[in-house]
Amino acid sequence: MKRKAEDAEAFILANTVFHRPPHVPEIVLHLADEAIALWQKTEEELETIGVPPPFWAFAWAGGQGLARFILDHPETVAGRTVLDFAAGSGLVAIAAKKAGASQVLAADVDPFCGAAVRLNAKANDVAVDFTADDLVGKDEGWPVVLAGDVFYDRSMAEALALWFDGLAARGATVLIGDPGRAYLPEDRLAELARYEVPVSRALEDAEVKRTTVWQWKGQDHP
Repeated sequence: MKRKAEDAEAFILANTVFHRPPHVPEIVLHLADEAIALWQKTEEELETIGVPPPFWAFAWAGGQGLARFILDHPETVAGRTVLDFAAGSGLVAIAAKKAGASQVLAADVDPFCGAAVRLNAKANDVAVDFTADDLVGKDEGWPVVLAGDVFYDRSMAEALALWFDGLAARGATVLIGDPGRAYLPEDRLAELARYEVPVSRALEDAEVKRTTVWQWKGQDHP
């Protein structure tokens, strides 16, 4: 396990450079310099061992919007325990810690994300915990749950909707960052903020994505 973690860190260091996401310049991340080149490289080199595409290597629009909101509204997380679900690079988790969260857990099933989160947290001089466990359907009492760019798959969206309904019903603050992904259930959400987020045209269908930060209210919210 230690060797795999070291290999992942070495791969990230060899294939990324420091970037400040344009919408969250307070944070520095190890990100892909040439988006398509890294995407193809990781798919080709790592496909045989079942490693998914390198979502951790990019600052996606939903995550940038959510991180921006957290930094601009630190009272959302200050002094509270926070779960950053589907953490990717750890951008949102790092923003939460910078905004004063007492403890932050970044969760992602991608085995490379643990290394990415550790490296990025260190680069920003913050402490962020990490788990590779699949937390969907679980509840460890987190007061705040954050999720960026998670509604791109129908089956995943259905599972997340049920999970987030339960978390919100027992009193958790569940915040979503989303640039209009296909399966976002807007009927369960209340809008908090909108942003125009610069993104890579190589990965998205535009150079700027209108991104909304939502609070999850559940199926029957007014």
